This record gives sequence, C-alpha cells and structure tokens, in this order.
Amino acid sequence: MTDDRWLTESELAAWKDFLTVTATIHRRIEQQLKDEAGLTHPQYEVLTRLSDTPEGSLRMTELAQAAVTSKSGLTYQVTQLEKAGLVGRRTSTHDERGVVAYLTDKGWAKIRDTAPGHAALVRALFRDGLSEREFTGMATAIAALHDHLR
Repeated sequence: MTDDRWLTESELAAWKDFLTVTATIHRRIEQQLKDEAGLTHPQYEVLTRLSDTPEGSLRMTELAQAAVTSKSGLTYQVTQLEKAGLVGRRTSTHDERGVVAYLTDKGWAKIRDTAPGHAALVRALFRDGLSEREFTGMATAIAALHDHLR
C-alpha cells in the first residue's frame, strides 16, 4: 500500500528550512551547554525538568515522558548526572517499585548557574529573529503540532 501524497514545493521548502533551523539551534545550544556547563543538551533537559517541580524530583517514568526520551535513554542520562553529583535516585515513597530522580544541592546550583546563559542563547536563536506577530503565529503552530503528535 503506497501513499502518493507528495509535498508541494512550498511544503518541501518549509520542511527543509525547519530541518536547517532545528539542526542549527540544536548544535549551537549543545555547544554552549558543553562549553559553559560541561553538560549535554539531554542532560540539561533532565535537570530543567526536575527543577520545574517544587521538590526537584520526578518518577523516572514521568521524567522520561517529560523529556520525550526512552526509559533506557533517560537511565543513561541520569546515570551520567548521578556520577557528576547533580542528580540522585531513590525508591518512591508511594510505590516501592518506582524510582524517583531528584536534584542534589549541586544540581540546583548547576541549574542556577547555567540557566541565564542558556535562556539568553535560546532567546537569541529562537525569539529575536521574529516580529511579535511572527512569533505568535509560530507559537500557535508549534502548539498545534505538539497536540497533533501527542
């Protein structure tokens, strides 16, 4: 069974631009996090997802969903962060089979130190090149795609 729904020229151009933009942003953010914090982007994502909670902790399954990664991919990242002293793991108080990842004091400090530079780069790469109207339209479109993919 084949689907012959090819992209139009304008759809293909938009897709190629999207790929270029996302790859460029990803590379620049990855380099900035490596240079300034000694972290990979997936590691920073784990730290920020944990820091978004009041207790700085999440069950590993919830953390994998929030970070949009596999359980094995998350386990690898958490292990690396644990070795660096930024994250710890403990058994869930609600379910003995569940494992909770949590930010250590060193992890909270890393987030506080890294977030300002990261936010500035995200703003420069993701927001500053667009007018208010363009940004609002893009944000609406991204939210629609997010809902579609979920």
